[in-house]
Amino acid sequence: MGKIITILIVSLALTGCAGRQSPVLYPNDHLRNVGETQAQSDMEECSQLADSYAKANPGAKVVGGAIVGGAGGALVGGAVGAVTGSIGRGALVGGVAGATSGLVRGIYKASQPSPVYKAFVNRCLKDKGYDPIGWE
Repeated sequence: MGKIITILIVSLALTGCAGRQSPVLYPNDHLRNVGETQAQSDMEECSQLADSYAKANPGAKVVGGAIVGGAGGALVGGAVGAVTGSIGRGALVGGVAGATSGLVRGIYKASQPSPVYKAFVNRCLKDKGYDPIGWE
């Protein structure tokens, strides 16, 4: 059980390293005229506006991912345990591993902007004269 807790902690730590995406701007005349500092300020302003209009609840997605992952892991672990003779232990290990996987996946997805958020920021930047070409 100690190994499982260690895996959970390492997984969560690695997830914290994933950064949030931001728009990439085409170097058009407007960007060259205002400069990188002003462009960063404008991107931050557009991001704040998009955040204020965001309706998604990332916390629910994280919990949901952990529940689904835990249930799936318990089923697989139980099946493996049935073959090896330890159904309970297999289900426990599988459930914890599945929940960890679902939690990590949910946290990662929650840290990434939704398509609506990206569209909002892109539109805001276009209104300011920029030409967003993608997100990284």
